[in-house]
Amino acid sequence: MLVKVLVTGAAGFIGSHVILKLLERGDTVVGLDNHNDYYDPNIKEARLDRFKAHGNYTHYRIDLADRDAIYSLFENEKPEGVVNLAAQAGVRYSIENPLAYIDSNITGFAHVLEGCRHNGVKHLVYASSSSVYGANTNMPFSVHNNVDHPLSLYAASKKSNELMAHTYSHLYSLPTTGLRFFTVYGPWGRPDMALFKFTDAILKDQPIDVFNYGNHRRDFTYIDDIVEGVIRILDKPAEPNPRWSGLAPDPGTSLAPWRVYNIGNSSPVELIHYIEALERALGKKATKNLLPLQPGDVPDTYADVSNLQIDFGYKPATTVEQGIKKFVDWYYLYYKA
Repeated sequence: MLVKVLVTGAAGFIGSHVILKLLERGDTVVGLDNHNDYYDPNIKEARLDRFKAHGNYTHYRIDLADRDAIYSLFENEKPEGVVNLAAQAGVRYSIENPLAYIDSNITGFAHVLEGCRHNGVKHLVYASSSSVYGANTNMPFSVHNNVDHPLSLYAASKKSNELMAHTYSHLYSLPTTGLRFFTVYGPWGRPDMALFKFTDAILKDQPIDVFNYGNHRRDFTYIDDIVEGVIRILDKPAEPNPRWSGLAPDPGTSLAPWRVYNIGNSSPVELIHYIEALERALGKKATKNLLPLQPGDVPDTYADVSNLQIDFGYKPATTVEQGIKKFVDWYYLYYKA
């Protein structure tokens, strides 16, 4: 049955891809974005141009921190499903400007929860992050591991979202599912992320900063794989785990209709090899400025996606070589490089 879905962060990287997929299958979509200037607003407008004239799409320029505007949107639109992807992004920016993360990621998320609670939303799916694993070094990262040692306020805000969602699932029987994304990349990505910066610098014959001397590993996940996971999960509201026990509490499930899942490629790649794949796609070598690990960064990420496979029959599978090639092809077209 076709549904009405509210997607926050509609002009963002992941949000715009999710909206396109929902519209393709016939859903009615309401999009929300505050169009801030954390990075180039022009790419946000270009993402929107791909679908803003679609007959089943309605767009709102609203900040999640605007309580009255969010409440009015929920009351007027009455979405059946919500995909909350709006957030102040960036680990390092959270060190410089922490209060931006409180306003958007915590206060804004509370407004979304209240909107869902009071308007009969059947399922809230929201973006968490692999950064919640923080100081954990037990690999691969599992949703059944404790995640109480974040290394940045961004990570802490995402862990807070999971806790806030659990409260609403428990008190109000609101089905909520948190998705811990692992280093998402691909066409229409964020210009503040490494792949964009590396590509721009290499094409301009400028050096690139390679932190941790290129030795840290990331579970790079291609955007189409992320979107497929979001859509599958949206269509299957979270349910209580009848085997959950307070004597041995499982951090990944609950007696409430609440779940968290990793969405990652489950195949970590060293940063230096990621750069080599980009060099091959561009046909140019990079000049590397090797630097130590930055504050707030974790050395490695590696997703255990077994629950995603068991519950949804799905595992991301796009290789770094395939994904980077698709990104570079898009980059040449978009920037006429």
